[in-house]
Amino acid sequence: MNLHASNMLTYTYPISHFNTSAKTHYLNPSKNSFKTFIPVKSSVLPVNNVWIKEKNKIETVELRVEDEEKEEKVKLKWIEIGTNISDEQKQAISKLPFKMTKRCKALMKQIICFGNNQERDLNHLLSSWVKVMKPQRCDWLAVLKELTNLDHPLLFEVTEIALLEESFEANVRDYTKIIDGYAKKSRIRDAENAFHAMKTRGFVCDQVTLTTLINMYSKNGNLQRAEETFEDMKLLGLPLDKRAYGSMIMAYVRAGIAVRGENLLVEMESQEIYAGSEVYKALLRAYSTVGDTKGAQRVFDSIQFAGIAPDERLCALLMNAYVVSGDCTGVRTVFENMRGAGLKPSDKCIALILSSYEKENKLNVALNLLIDLEKEGIMVGQEASDILAKWFRKLGVVGEVELVLREYTEQQDKPKTPAF
Repeated sequence: MNLHASNMLTYTYPISHFNTSAKTHYLNPSKNSFKTFIPVKSSVLPVNNVWIKEKNKIETVELRVEDEEKEEKVKLKWIEIGTNISDEQKQAISKLPFKMTKRCKALMKQIICFGNNQERDLNHLLSSWVKVMKPQRCDWLAVLKELTNLDHPLLFEVTEIALLEESFEANVRDYTKIIDGYAKKSRIRDAENAFHAMKTRGFVCDQVTLTTLINMYSKNGNLQRAEETFEDMKLLGLPLDKRAYGSMIMAYVRAGIAVRGENLLVEMESQEIYAGSEVYKALLRAYSTVGDTKGAQRVFDSIQFAGIAPDERLCALLMNAYVVSGDCTGVRTVFENMRGAGLKPSDKCIALILSSYEKENKLNVALNLLIDLEKEGIMVGQEASDILAKWFRKLGVVGEVELVLREYTEQQDKPKTPAF
């Protein structure tokens, strides 16, 4: 038999020369699985290295994988709700919508009774539901709608988990809804986290989402963040509608900078975009409180220019601006214009006109006005009566006035006899 010289050679090296961490794998045809071998440590080895199998390591890995699979199966096991629940929970379950599908009712029962099993985790509960019930987007939406109607404390947690589930098919508007929900609960940090999560997942910010953020910062009194978000909308080239403008104007109003809010109002009107009546009213109130008659009159004119018919509340705000500034003539002018337009003056309007007459000490004019209003069927309310009482107290005729008012009240309380 011919022997190759290379087969007879041996090499002597120190043990450290070999990389004992080196491994190789081969496929076992009988079991169709990979097995791992490592080289034998030796100072004298043949060219054809001898390999041994890591039996212990293979067994350990196989056991670990098997344990993990068993553990996962235990975690994702669906546990039915038993009879050991409270009467309150039973009542809540009985009120679930009749048309709700069985898979949705099954999850709602679990959520309603979630506190009964402290060992269960909400993530695992929803994962079990997804694995067993195979829900679609409509099922997720039905569950979230019911949790919203119940104002359930787990609503936001369920929503956040649903956003990551493939079967939910999350979109930008879903994130907008949870941001708005957090904003209404004044959970600003959670809303911002949801916004960042939305961007991380690759969703593009749109007009509705950024407007929701502006409105949130506006109501929270964070003018700087509202301005930054508003500028982001402009830089992104997103259209600015009445809601975006309105939220930013309200941010300026809440910050006590009504002038900047009015500037935005003018910018809107130049684009033929008109704010809602509540925005005009907030601006008018801001000017009215400080007695800025010019600003109040400008906003009042803008209201009419926007096609909004002024009511007695808006007229009262304009009148108040003149009262605070001490312009009694302006108060009477607004009051007469209101009556000329066919508006019935409210008790607030009557109180304001009486206070202006009081400043000028025109008692007879005030009494004649009250007589005219009575003829028109307009009675003096609580606020106007308080103004009269203070005025008469200054004049020292409180007793006489109280007697007249008492007789007047008794006359009004008497049942009226119908005329035949």
